[in-house]
Amino acid sequence: MTAETYTAIVTPFKNNKIDEKSLEKIVEFQIKNGVTGIVPCGTTGESPTLSHEEHNLVIELCVKIAKKRIKIMAGTGSNSTDEAVMMTKHAKKVGADSCLVVAPYYNKPTPEGVFQHYKALDKCGIPLYIYNVPGRSVINISDENLARISELKNVAGIKDATGDLARIATLRLLIQKKFSYLSGEDVTAVGFNAMGGNGVISVTANIAPKLVSDLQKATAKSDYKTALKIQDSLTNLHDVMFCETNPIPVKYATSLLGLCSPETRLPLVTPSAAAKIKIEKEMKKLGLI
Repeated sequence: MTAETYTAIVTPFKNNKIDEKSLEKIVEFQIKNGVTGIVPCGTTGESPTLSHEEHNLVIELCVKIAKKRIKIMAGTGSNSTDEAVMMTKHAKKVGADSCLVVAPYYNKPTPEGVFQHYKALDKCGIPLYIYNVPGRSVINISDENLARISELKNVAGIKDATGDLARIATLRLLIQKKFSYLSGEDVTAVGFNAMGGNGVISVTANIAPKLVSDLQKATAKSDYKTALKIQDSLTNLHDVMFCETNPIPVKYATSLLGLCSPETRLPLVTPSAAAKIKIEKEMKKLGLI
């Protein structure tokens, strides 16, 4: 069994511009702590407020910094199919290993529209991971439609952020090819893998990559005693990473490690004083700061 750890990394800013030096520190920190790969330009990377040029730059820089030492799963989703195709083609061109493509949000396409969206992206010729996150996108891709989408040649897996562990069992019966099931919820990581999952795309790994990776490695060995011990140590930290809208807490937490500024882009703002206290408290408990 494989159990991979991908970190949905923050995008560092300095005076409202991409902070390239801090991005290098963030990537090197992840590599040093044993993760499988990183996901730049996802929700945690504030993709909605990145220009196309910035989006492309961050992915290109991550590829160059990593130098194939870890995998790069580029966030290239959009509610415009043409825009998603454009960004996915760019990610392939600059050497990303795969792309994470969120279900089209806001415009609420029908199941057929969702299928056609991924069919267009499949033609880009790079491994694709479906990102199902109804809490953000409004759309919850049905099991039947996920199975249909999985038949596309380059669709390699799913990041599921529904928190519904039972659906893994259903999908494993419906999907008839090698397929990667990644949890999009840190707190479900142990149960997700026990149900047949293959890893996590983690927010908490921005600040505790070794612990998150060690948990995944324990589940790969079916060492659930160790995995649960690590989970228990991380549960409150997972919770506090979502005490305000992601990525506000995790970006502040990353700044406490000296990796970047806590600066976010409007409409996101820095955490409240109460949130900062909670974040610092949990990080100190784990000896992270």
